[in-house]
Amino acid sequence: MRVPLLAAGLLATVLSPALLSPAAGQEITRHRTPGSNFPIAMAVEVPPGATTVMVSGMVPPVADPAAPRNSLASFGDTRAQTAGVLSRIEASLKSIGLSLGDVVRMQVFLVGDPGKGGRMDFDGFMAAYVEHFGTAAQPNLPARSVMQVAGLVNPGWLVEIEVTAARH
Repeated sequence: MRVPLLAAGLLATVLSPALLSPAAGQEITRHRTPGSNFPIAMAVEVPPGATTVMVSGMVPPVADPAAPRNSLASFGDTRAQTAGVLSRIEASLKSIGLSLGDVVRMQVFLVGDPGKGGRMDFDGFMAAYVEHFGTAAQPNLPARSVMQVAGLVNPGWLVEIEVTAARH
């Protein structure tokens, strides 16, 4: 099939690599919630051409190997578990050339803490979260959801977190 020269030139212009790659200077945009200083982004815009990286749910490491196996005592409270999970996420991201600053979306699953009447310990989660997000060293905030779930695979786990990062 013959393509008229004008159409072929137009096609070449439309498929030009310069048009397919992201515009220079396009960055991830994080929108704050107006009038709020809560440390999450209301929305995050990822520019065309950025690579989306989805990190599987991470769970806490054993904090006390002397405690009974798979017990709450072996993994710690919500704050300790969150800190452990975020450290694992940070290490995973680092292994592929990313950091917590590249996280654009976070989903957090919290199990009700028996010591808190079966309600999730949101304050314990937040205490560890704010050590990693919205700091002077790492100011980038993800869009985030936190939900209480009935349970996780291991009876000692109170926290599982999955993230989406963007490489640009």
